[in-house]
Amino acid sequence: MSDTIKILNAMTRGVYDLQKLRIQMGLRLVANFRAKLKEQAGEEPPEDDEELSAEAQSVLDRLKESYKRLTDGIARNRALPARHGFVGDELISTYAELTLADEYFTLEREESRQFRLLTGTLEEIPIYQRYLCNVRGVGPAMAAVLISRFDPHKARHPSSFWKYAGLDVGPDGRGRSRRDEHLVDREYVDRNGEIKTRRSVTFDPWLKSKLLGVLGGSFLRSKSPWAQSYLNYKHRIETDPARQKVSSEEWKKRYRAKEDVTNLWTPKRIHNAALRYMVKMFLADLWKEWRTLEGLPTGPTYYEARRGYGHGEAA
Repeated sequence: MSDTIKILNAMTRGVYDLQKLRIQMGLRLVANFRAKLKEQAGEEPPEDDEELSAEAQSVLDRLKESYKRLTDGIARNRALPARHGFVGDELISTYAELTLADEYFTLEREESRQFRLLTGTLEEIPIYQRYLCNVRGVGPAMAAVLISRFDPHKARHPSSFWKYAGLDVGPDGRGRSRRDEHLVDREYVDRNGEIKTRRSVTFDPWLKSKLLGVLGGSFLRSKSPWAQSYLNYKHRIETDPARQKVSSEEWKKRYRAKEDVTNLWTPKRIHNAALRYMVKMFLADLWKEWRTLEGLPTGPTYYEARRGYGHGEAA
């Protein structure tokens, strides 16, 4: 791993740590002001969310408008209005609430600034210049994740990328997960210096969450050419008579009745399978482009080498 990529890795993890902190701060901010808005409307405040939902984002948008009005000139003065004589509005009515909002929006601005800084570092890396910057749906932030977490020198096959990201298949033939049958024993040294064993996953959970939770959705929203892989695979499952399709309600009913639901396919399961397939195909292409650029040998995938056909082609 080059020094530039090591630095990029530190920058990437740092900015995502900042993003996590900003989201946590946003949840606290929303909880405070949403309760206030509900009280003003004469409604019961809902329970706390675990993430910034559409409703939470709507509250933040209203707060931002109020914050901008109350801090007019802050960019020039670099300070909040004086506490003495402060007059709020119906949403941000006290100076303490203004300070709370300022903490969140300061984090938001810093997060955006650090994400922008990633681009300057990425432009020094060949795989970004010659490939990733041209892939629709892959922005600088996601490119930084891919480059900082994957290593083409260690990955001899495309499946090496899949395995590291938790997109491979477990010993039971099911997609890799945190199920006990998918865990392995790993040794570690405890605080007393003793070697112990614990059950551990075989992949990078953080990377997997970014690939399926962010990259996959970005491909679909941007109508990237990679979205066609998603559509093709989804159609393949939906038209496969060997896979029994059921609604989510039917799946829950059978699950509660302790029936075997292993071979039942709900719309969500079909979506997740197609999403996983699309990301795997992209990673295989990234592996090939990256290895070629680094002057490393490449070869056909398992399907091409052993079965004589590529993904999506008839045998």
